[in-house]
Amino acid sequence: MAIFVTGTTGYLGSYLATLLLRDHSERLALLVRAKSEQHALERLWQALQLQMSFEEFVELVPHRCDLYLGDLTEKNLGLDDAARQRLIESTDSVIHCAASLNRKSAKACFNVNLRGTLEIVKIARAAQDDHGLRRFSDISTVAVAGHRKDAVVHESEIIDWQRSDYDPYARTKKFCEHMVHELLPDVPTTVFRPSIILGDSRFPETTQFDMVRAFVWLAKLPILPFREDWLVDIVPADYVADAVVTIHQSDAPRYDAYDLSSGTESLTYGQVVDALSSSGHRTRPIFLPFLEQPFTKLVDALSNSPREWGLVPAASLMKVFLPYLVFNTVFDNSRVVEEMGRKPTPFSEYAYPLFRFASEGNFRYPYRPWPKNSGAFSTLATANP
Repeated sequence: MAIFVTGTTGYLGSYLATLLLRDHSERLALLVRAKSEQHALERLWQALQLQMSFEEFVELVPHRCDLYLGDLTEKNLGLDDAARQRLIESTDSVIHCAASLNRKSAKACFNVNLRGTLEIVKIARAAQDDHGLRRFSDISTVAVAGHRKDAVVHESEIIDWQRSDYDPYARTKKFCEHMVHELLPDVPTTVFRPSIILGDSRFPETTQFDMVRAFVWLAKLPILPFREDWLVDIVPADYVADAVVTIHQSDAPRYDAYDLSSGTESLTYGQVVDALSSSGHRTRPIFLPFLEQPFTKLVDALSNSPREWGLVPAASLMKVFLPYLVFNTVFDNSRVVEEMGRKPTPFSEYAYPLFRFASEGNFRYPYRPWPKNSGAFSTLATANP
């Protein structure tokens, strides 16, 4: 039997796969969008190399992973009948992490998040009917809380269908949670809602740069259009992944939903810039919250500026993330702290190394290519014929 994991070629999914391979003994069934077995392996290696050497990759992946070459957006995940049936019969539990985070594209979010989740739920439904499913874990987001301001939000009150959503990502993820509960009422289900995932508390390197780019851009501004005492709920990827894997593998989690966040111990913007300054960053910026509206208009204008100016990428990202940066809202994390017995590392302890890595590397990770003539996977059998 195996844990069926989606999204392992993505940022958070690579963390989940690494922890499951290192710390647990179950086989993993991995859905990978690829044209061939070799292509799938190369995509996995690119994702997992942030945390492991090629030698460890060779040691773990061939012996523990069943590869299913498919696509969330295709009917039956793009699998033939035999492969789909093998997946159903071998699935003991599901961790559904794959998602489109493209907050600007309703099309991408609806296709990947809604249609994709429905296909995964259909596999889970069939597995439950065939032999029983131990658990279905859905990686959602605190963005399902919708429009908020100056609040501390608890898991029990996070879903409010009367509130408007900020973007297609939040809207589709909220309905995904609803779909999982409605279609798998007899399956133990756990929903995980990370807040802003930014970096790793153990090392400065990252392969996910969207939010990091916005963070660096803000850190370089001499004036910030925020209140110095506004809270920003940031959590490191390593804590989120550890919580998901630990709770998913638990025989009896205490709750059915967890905010994976820094909660009421989130840092203020003042504390973040102080941490950067004390570590060697430039002079502390000035906070002028009355500039929020002019700043928003400027970001809108820059996101539509000529491409040759080079301002569109950063401005477009800021336009997407700005609502989550000015709502001064955090998400209570007492449940996950109770379950894990520890709190996430404060962003102040690793913000500057992350800032330097992203800035000096021009927002690129130095990927290592697939070693030539490795011959390591000549006997690896995929789950597809």
